[in-house]
Amino acid sequence: MYQRAERALERRTQGEILRVEPWGPHAVRVRAAADTIDDEACRALDLPPVQGESTVLVRDDGTARLLNGRITVEADPDGRLRFLRTGEADALRELLAEKRPHHGCPGPRVLASRGDGTYTAEQSFEAYDGERLHGLGQHPHGGLDHKGRVIDLVQRNTVVTIPFLHSSRGYGLLWNNPATGRVELATDTTRWVAEQTRGIDYWIVAGDTPAEIMAAYADATGHPPLLPDWASGFWQSKLRYRTQDELLAVAREHHRRGLPLSVIVCDFFHWTRMGDWSFDPEDWPDPAAMTKELDALGVRLLVSVWPTLEDDSAGFAALRGCGGLVRDSHGGLLRQHWPARGGDQRYLPMAYYDATHPRARRLLWDRLRANYQALGVTAFWLDACEPDLSPALASRAVYHAGPGPQVGNAYGHEHVRGVAEGLRETGDDRPLSLVRSAWAGSQRHGAALWSGDIPPTFDSLAAQVRAGLNVALSGIPWWHTDIGGFLGGNPDDPAYRELLIRWFQYGTFSPVMRLHGDREPNQPFSARMSGGPNEVWSYGEQAYPILRDHLQLRERLRPYLHGLAETAHRTGAPPMRPLFFDFPDDETAWDVDDQYMLGPDLLVAPVTEAGVRERTVYLPSGSRWCDTAGGAEYEGGTSVPVAAPLERIPVLVRAGARVRGELGTLRPAARAC
Repeated sequence: MYQRAERALERRTQGEILRVEPWGPHAVRVRAAADTIDDEACRALDLPPVQGESTVLVRDDGTARLLNGRITVEADPDGRLRFLRTGEADALRELLAEKRPHHGCPGPRVLASRGDGTYTAEQSFEAYDGERLHGLGQHPHGGLDHKGRVIDLVQRNTVVTIPFLHSSRGYGLLWNNPATGRVELATDTTRWVAEQTRGIDYWIVAGDTPAEIMAAYADATGHPPLLPDWASGFWQSKLRYRTQDELLAVAREHHRRGLPLSVIVCDFFHWTRMGDWSFDPEDWPDPAAMTKELDALGVRLLVSVWPTLEDDSAGFAALRGCGGLVRDSHGGLLRQHWPARGGDQRYLPMAYYDATHPRARRLLWDRLRANYQALGVTAFWLDACEPDLSPALASRAVYHAGPGPQVGNAYGHEHVRGVAEGLRETGDDRPLSLVRSAWAGSQRHGAALWSGDIPPTFDSLAAQVRAGLNVALSGIPWWHTDIGGFLGGNPDDPAYRELLIRWFQYGTFSPVMRLHGDREPNQPFSARMSGGPNEVWSYGEQAYPILRDHLQLRERLRPYLHGLAETAHRTGAPPMRPLFFDFPDDETAWDVDDQYMLGPDLLVAPVTEAGVRERTVYLPSGSRWCDTAGGAEYEGGTSVPVAAPLERIPVLVRAGARVRGELGTLRPAARAC
């Protein structure tokens, strides 16, 4: 039988405790455990829920109902839950239902004991024809709709697990569990699986539009801080600037040419040993003077921080002494071989800082503050923060918070949390850190996610467009790719130059714009890990003016981007989003996966194939659209061919929109919208 437990609904049987409770307006949290529900384990939901009006009804026939705003939960005598959209005059529409089990089979929730006090958990839901499913973080499978796919819930280089699912049926669901596992989005069943856990925990919200769903998710897991002013411009990096002189020479050249530059990156192996978290004085003799000169040029220095440590590094002893290094279930510390320093080709066994340990996070921040912030460095790149372990090692990791299979997906989340807390303590109320991994709620710690070490191909570029839109529907507003791809690319190759131009144009209209990559002739871990040239003047006389004009265009976009940042901070609305976010009533918009909106006013249609000089653009219904290149106007609800010469990609503005910043055009003679 069900019973009321304050504002919650509970059911206790011999094998399960089930609790359903309001968790914010129009949302509920569902937890199930074999013995005890841990009220301290809020995970991504560790913010107090905003309470709304709710009612609980327990009936004599063994059923129960919980009503909370627009969501109603109906519970049957066997513990199966149905989630319905509350309508006018008590009309109800099913949003989602737990799977009705076949005769003799387990119910929709299965907790199979592993014999060590933990369980393998399975949660099954009904599947629906025509349902479109988005979110889940970053997955490079090349699609926007996840329906029909099995998505692994793991963290890897290029794969980011954020277990929030956005449905076209009008709900969002957070699988509030950092365990590794998978979600099966089949035509007959949706099944979430956690390989090792102590219980089932999920949150579901009803919303009439994608904007409502994302706003509720931000309320539940945290709003992103305001984007710092410096972050909206152009970021310059390559595999590695080896010395202070090399890095400053690039910043000075930008200034000499009159090219906008907001951020320049000091990448890995600027240290003497992994785990020193400080500048190597041989190659970086006066970092304070360097940051001072960059500041005078209007450029912010971003410094790479890795979670790996050599045994003789400056940070090793203190972290080991407080239990702040990741342990190996086979005994001792978890170790993986990595290159020791740029160019010496030696691989040493590296230990890992434990981001789930509060004391370890404090010790790391103390070193960052003393060795970087004190010298004027206030922005950090938390690279390889999955952490970058082989699957075999990841399964053996033992963190302060628990075994790797049980908690490992939250490692990057805890890493960026520690740096954000440190920055806030020193007065920075707009923390922003570049990260390669994130989890549910990482947006509230200022995570600026990028898509990892991707190939330099047109197919890769096309996949990034879809991946970024799913990240947007996972609550992370600040996302981008390495412009040009990371793993190679020859600046002297005409074919690669075309790809670089098209990627640069896409990057101009991305939330963050960063040029990065390990260009030929060098590849990782060779030639002192420097990489080939990767500045805008590295790609020849034809490419340079196009890239220059897009740098200027990005500058004109910055006021508009800051307006979008304010909206993201207040409402959780991502700056870059699928067409259906702004046009949910347009059925065709739900099927468009190669275009996107940048805010409510700009429609961007990237070119993701070689040789293309015109492409078809779908214009959502309900508005007229103006081509920013020539001023031609089009009626919404139609597909039109739009010119896409090498100099630009199609960008259209909603007619009558008040776009902040002088967008203008790449061709000064053309009429602006």
